[in-house]
Amino acid sequence: MWTPTWRQQTWQQLNQPWDLIIIGGGITGAGLLREAARAGWRVLLLEGRDFASGTSSRSSKLVHGGLRYLKNGQLLTTLHSVRERERLLNEGKGLVNPLSFLFAHYTGDGTPRWMMGMGLAVYDTLGLNWGHRYYPTEKIRQRCPELSPLNLRGGFRYFDAQTDDARLVLRVIREAVRDGGVALNYARVETVLRRQDGRVHGLVVRDMAPGAAATPLELQAKVIINATGAEADFLRDHREQTVKMRPLRGSHLIFPAARLPLNRAVSFAHPVDRRPVMAIPWEGVTLFGTTDVDHTSPLTEEPAITPDELDYLLDALQYAFPALALTAADVQATFAGVRPVVHTGQADPSKESREHVIWWEDGLLTVTGGKLTTFRVMALDALKAVRAYLPPAPSLKKERVLDAAATSDCADVELPLSTCMRLVGRYGDDAATLLTIAQSEEWQPIGETPTLWAELRWAAYAEGVIHLDDLLLRRTRLGLLLPEGGLPWMPQIRALAQPELGWDDTRWQVEESLYLNRWRTAYRGQ
Repeated sequence: MWTPTWRQQTWQQLNQPWDLIIIGGGITGAGLLREAARAGWRVLLLEGRDFASGTSSRSSKLVHGGLRYLKNGQLLTTLHSVRERERLLNEGKGLVNPLSFLFAHYTGDGTPRWMMGMGLAVYDTLGLNWGHRYYPTEKIRQRCPELSPLNLRGGFRYFDAQTDDARLVLRVIREAVRDGGVALNYARVETVLRRQDGRVHGLVVRDMAPGAAATPLELQAKVIINATGAEADFLRDHREQTVKMRPLRGSHLIFPAARLPLNRAVSFAHPVDRRPVMAIPWEGVTLFGTTDVDHTSPLTEEPAITPDELDYLLDALQYAFPALALTAADVQATFAGVRPVVHTGQADPSKESREHVIWWEDGLLTVTGGKLTTFRVMALDALKAVRAYLPPAPSLKKERVLDAAATSDCADVELPLSTCMRLVGRYGDDAATLLTIAQSEEWQPIGETPTLWAELRWAAYAEGVIHLDDLLLRRTRLGLLLPEGGLPWMPQIRALAQPELGWDDTRWQVEESLYLNRWRTAYRGQ
């Protein structure tokens, strides 16, 4: 557990020789920490902000093979993705769940029926799971009556999966810590240290938590891995290297389920540029996205949707779901993430490769690109590239991605099986302790969300929360799922969470103000 004293104790233990230091606490860094801890190496993960605070909490929440990547000829990416999707579905029940899709085929959408059918056949074959089916127009409208019938030419059903991306990161990190790894959020790496010959041998890290000591700490390691995603170029030495990253922004809209009511995901081609967009039921709301544009704002700033992106997404919704008459006033929240895409010179951002890459530069290994679904593949490839510099360890095996966790403890509180599976999926072995500290009245959901008050208590008590946005945007997703970022529920949230966090009234007021300002700047419905 990451209780308030955990952070201070951990920081005091950092000044020791490490086999491996990982910079970056998104899904790539989490996967690296998990596999390195499993191999028995002394491994430390440092994240300058919060775990999963970048791209890994701002995705489309899909664990998928990337069907559209087949069209771009990225067969290897799709193969790895569909195989990893199946593993995660198998091992992460309650956190990674099957998701039925409808692809609506409209006249002129750029993808002939035969091509879509062939692509889905390849997709299912790669995943060893045949599930797609063609529906004529009347059948697809029976399954989604909200779709516009104008120029609708039928469509396909197929299957992928979805998750809570931030909770996936947290579970992987927690399981790595249980195996001996160490992870710290708000530990900003200011520079990497190089010998006179240019080789990296350590780094300088500063504690960014409120009230932390101002003096940075120098750490040494045999290997340092740069897993900072779109920010990967910042740590690399550019004296002889060119910039390799192309940050691309993907933005999403969130609607109350009552305004965009779907019982399955729906995908279709945007009427302007024929890019695939999709509406996805998730955690009691409906997501719609995504865009794919060059992100030119500083990466140190919180990304946010632009007016042009909002109009682009609303145009698509009004095209496919005109009877719903959706407008900007219906948008409950938004979020934007910056994809870590390697620049290959494509004029169209959507045609850039999503395959991961590894660069070894004078002792610094950078691993970037890739997708949420393939985090384990990326981790194993990166660790194989540096194992010659590390102490001997058992061969890196393709073991379980997520540890097995028992559901038997749920019987003590008489929870429905679906709720029990959800808790076990999201918290793994920590679910047993969550059940013991929750009070009887806390098994109720918060508002119209599936999030329980018991989950909020657990996150505040044991999940390394430093700021209020950690609690409301990542440990739980209440800032996205509740209207107005949860402001109407703030008194109840405060009454439960403040004692567990150990904040006095002044600290809470500061944190609440910071959170609301961040939500209004980067997550507010337009």
